[in-house]
Amino acid sequence: MTNNLGDLNNVLFDQLKRLNDDSLDKEKLEEEVQRTRAITDVSKQVIDTGKLVLEAEKYRDDKWDADAEVPKMLSDGDE
Repeated sequence: MTNNLGDLNNVLFDQLKRLNDDSLDKEKLEEEVQRTRAITDVSKQVIDTGKLVLEAEKYRDDKWDADAEVPKMLSDGDE
């Protein structure tokens, strides 16, 4: 896994396929539901982090003062 949003999308669709498996008994289905909850919780955090990085990049690109510093927490380390 290269850890990008395409990979995340593949994981989510794979999990959706597992949830749609008609051969799952009640116990296995509940396990998949629990797994799905965990996957979606982590996925939301990954997406939120990606949004933050994108917003930071927009800020850095659009800032009026070329010498203004991006907060260290949002810096990619190149500054």
